[in-house]
Amino acid sequence: MLWTTLPAFVVSGTVYLFFGLNNTAGGEVPEKVGVVMDTLSSAFNLTGWWALVLVIPVVIVLAGSAMKLPTVPVMLLSGGVAALNAIVIQGITLKDTVSAAVNGFTVDMITASGFDAENVVEDVTKLVERGGMNSMMSTLLICFCAISFAGVMSVTPSLNILIDKLLGGVRSTFGLIAATVVTGVSTIGITSNGQVSLLIPGEILRPAYIKSGLHPKNLSRTIEDSVTVIEPILPWTAAGAYMAGTLGVDTLSYLPWAVSNWIAIGFALIWGATGIGIAKLSNEEKSELEATI
Repeated sequence: MLWTTLPAFVVSGTVYLFFGLNNTAGGEVPEKVGVVMDTLSSAFNLTGWWALVLVIPVVIVLAGSAMKLPTVPVMLLSGGVAALNAIVIQGITLKDTVSAAVNGFTVDMITASGFDAENVVEDVTKLVERGGMNSMMSTLLICFCAISFAGVMSVTPSLNILIDKLLGGVRSTFGLIAATVVTGVSTIGITSNGQVSLLIPGEILRPAYIKSGLHPKNLSRTIEDSVTVIEPILPWTAAGAYMAGTLGVDTLSYLPWAVSNWIAIGFALIWGATGIGIAKLSNEEKSELEATI
């Protein structure tokens, strides 16, 4: 995966560095950051030993993910600890804590002495006034529709017919990589479901790679370049809706800046055309894998 991911990362870093150094906002950004940090410091208890306690919910999620524990119990435990932190450390009332979990947090819930909720700068309210289960309803609706549509597509031969037509004219490594890219982008665009979009191209295109003497890991990498990192920049996918809701930025607004998400396809096609980074199968490996087709 480094053959496409690493160059994409380098290009992204270069783009961000260039535009960062040429930021027209000038000194306004550091000044705003200072105001935001001072306001947050006056509103919340973020220093001393309390700071270590406040990161426990994040640690629980990361540890649960690393240990491959069930998602729901881990998230419930993390949310429960976060709610306890809000009540004990930040002084948020139990009523407001429950309300924040359902409808989202608002600055008028802050009880810190000396904090003026009525005169909070807009940047702070945009940062903290979000969240809650209700804010995810539109995302859940998109997920529900996407999974329903993916289920229909998975039990019909529609995609298979399209992919078979696409592979009919493939005669080279570049053609196979390009066909995989088109298949991956089309599948995630049509089904809006990342899991389905990984499985369908993988199952259908694997025999073509083996017959062409290409290692299936080339297929895996190209699917990653055309599905996994493309899903978050499509507004109608579950990932796109979730990230737009979390960031508070429309998908089409952050799409141009998600450089590594769309530029990896370009490197996949370049390596397919030049043969760089393309793993080949030995005759023995090819024979063994062909027996599994």
